[in-house]
Amino acid sequence: MKIAVLPGDGIGTEIVAEAIKVLNVLDLTFEMETALVGGAAFDAHGHPLPDATLKLAMQSDAVLFGAVGDWKYDTLDRPLRPEQAILGLRKNMGLFANFRPAICYEQLVGASSLKPELISGLDILIIRELTGDIYFGQPRGRRVATDGHFPGSEEAFDTMRYSKPEIERIAHVAFQAARKRKASGSEGRVTSVDKANVLETFQFWKDVVSEVGKEYPDIALDHMYVDNAAMQLVKEPKRFDVVVTGNMFGDILSDEASMLTGSIGMLPSASLNSKNQGLYEPSHGSAPDIAGKGVANPLATILSAAMMLRFSLNQAAAADRIETAVKAVLAQGLRTPDIYSAGTTQVGTAQMGDAVVNALR
Repeated sequence: MKIAVLPGDGIGTEIVAEAIKVLNVLDLTFEMETALVGGAAFDAHGHPLPDATLKLAMQSDAVLFGAVGDWKYDTLDRPLRPEQAILGLRKNMGLFANFRPAICYEQLVGASSLKPELISGLDILIIRELTGDIYFGQPRGRRVATDGHFPGSEEAFDTMRYSKPEIERIAHVAFQAARKRKASGSEGRVTSVDKANVLETFQFWKDVVSEVGKEYPDIALDHMYVDNAAMQLVKEPKRFDVVVTGNMFGDILSDEASMLTGSIGMLPSASLNSKNQGLYEPSHGSAPDIAGKGVANPLATILSAAMMLRFSLNQAAAADRIETAVKAVLAQGLRTPDIYSAGTTQVGTAQMGDAVVNALR
């Protein structure tokens, strides 16, 4: 089981260290190799995704990723910015399916900004298509406008596009995930989120998803415009089971869903290709404002490591152990600052990691 460890920037190094600490107490043998990525790689090698880092990721069974980015890199040309590293990994590894579970642990119901009755027992899965849409569409760039409202002015443009095979494969992933969840007691419903009333790309998306849905008669399918979905996530979040959507909409909705759980510091993610090779990372960013202070929440990264064990390394029992340990730590009342509330005990990054290790032991 070969794992490429890419801590990245900001709090990435701190939270990944805690995940590795947890992995090392399991009765498993891993081959881990660490490499630079993001701003740290740019500083050392002049590029956010050096060839050696990409080669390591491609040759590994899984990638454990921290976070990339810092304000000091915002003036760089876009191809050299730290965030281009994660886009490059997704493209080169073919990581087309992003899984972002939003689970509200009972101990954290009070940490959510929503009423307890709205989010108690929440367990939804957002599946985001990851290698298409406007983030990868061509053409893109800047030019002097020759038409429109202001001809002769400078304009910028990006192209939103999807092919039928891209939509079909992510739709199959969503329906299959809903089927597995149904076997464990979930509703068995896929909600496809689009903007078909305005965008031709998403009318096409809706048509293809509907066609694929006919192959899964045991799974209910409904469609929802993205603006309505954003509203329903805070109005009635438990109406959702599996949500499938495009790259940009999924980026936004999954971050919104993370706050239902109390903190984005609790939200893990998995990005998989057709071979179940995956990249596992917390849904949050590098948080340069708190980097080095030892206060970042490592639980999203630790839970991402559990997803890595389950999806790419075929170690479901070990994944269950980690998830149970996280619940035990929360039940003890330990909280990092992002989920702290009166009556609980505030701890730092390393203390939270140590607590999960102790729970595992």
